[in-house]
Amino acid sequence: MYGGGNIGRGFIGLLLSDSGYHVDFIDVAPIVVNTLQADKCYPVRYVDNEGYQDILVDNVDAIDGNDSVAVAEAIAKADIMATAVGARILKFIVPNIVAGIRKRWENGRGALNIMICENLNDANKILEGLIKEHLSPEECERFDDTIGLVEASIGRMVPVQTDEMKDGNPLRVCVEKYAYLPVDKAAFKGEIPMLKGLVPYEPFDYFIKRKLFIHNMGHAVTAYLGGLFGYDYICDAISDPEIRLITQNAMLESAVAISKKYGQSLSGLMDHVVDLLSRFRNAALKDTCARVGGDPSRKLGPDDRLIGASRLIIDQSGVPSYVALAAACAIKRLIDESENAEHNVERADQILSEISKLESQDPLKSLILEYYSAIGDGYTLQQLRSMADNKKASSIGKPV
Repeated sequence: MYGGGNIGRGFIGLLLSDSGYHVDFIDVAPIVVNTLQADKCYPVRYVDNEGYQDILVDNVDAIDGNDSVAVAEAIAKADIMATAVGARILKFIVPNIVAGIRKRWENGRGALNIMICENLNDANKILEGLIKEHLSPEECERFDDTIGLVEASIGRMVPVQTDEMKDGNPLRVCVEKYAYLPVDKAAFKGEIPMLKGLVPYEPFDYFIKRKLFIHNMGHAVTAYLGGLFGYDYICDAISDPEIRLITQNAMLESAVAISKKYGQSLSGLMDHVVDLLSRFRNAALKDTCARVGGDPSRKLGPDDRLIGASRLIIDQSGVPSYVALAAACAIKRLIDESENAEHNVERADQILSEISKLESQDPLKSLILEYYSAIGDGYTLQQLRSMADNKKASSIGKPV
């Protein structure tokens, strides 16, 4: 398990251990490595609004990620591997992965599947490109035959762990109980491992878009509206009736589009929306609007949760009335966090051009800028929701 952080320990490593595997965590944080090496176990706490349940994850150990020889040896011997290091760190672990794969080949080991548990679009293609930069043409062919790069969709919510959550143990992770791990069925080499919670699916793009354009997008809507109107915590923001309604409607806009594009049951997607809205209210997670809405420039990217979802909705003959409102709120936060926090429509227009890659005459840009102007004019939350309602009502039955 490359990465002993919140997702590595609080979700993937736990599933592997619970499925009967001995799990070696690879990490560079001394507190993680030293404690796991000494204790051979760590605690996970399931939390909800009713209380908590502690479990102990055992049959684990740790390897210092700076020890390239030990890391390569572990990869060479592994039955299965996963990464959860963060999208920006992925490139730094590639040399160790390459060394491990080569040693595996030298030892005559069979195929290795690497589950990529990163919040990153096309994570399998990106990791493949990074690895193949280090391989010869002959090695690239062997890589294609023996290494499965398996994208995973991480649905479990694991917030930043506070000292209160750690409750005296630096490795304790507080998480929700949701434990399904959808993965790309077509990417596996050889037999698919029997892991608890594993959901192999093909075509996997459906699950990627469901996670990004319903779960991540809905979370972002809650965070940006919550932050704009004075809420610190996600659970408090989603408990505001106006924010809950806007978030729900934004998620339903996306659910309808995904249902059309992938031929999936709308009722099943609506059940997923209801479940997520309930999970957002988990006060025990203590997840903040600041964290969930962090890095707004990335989340305003052309293919990310706000603009990407809006584009999909438009492509499926819908109008992203509520998602576009959240995008305007994200622009407000982005400007607030900049050195020159001067708010005007021209600045917002520039952001949508440079970051979101929207053309000047794009109706989506006009819609977002209209919301942004309303925010600047001091519209209340109820007024913004009514504005979105009216735009949705006026769009029904009209060609997009």
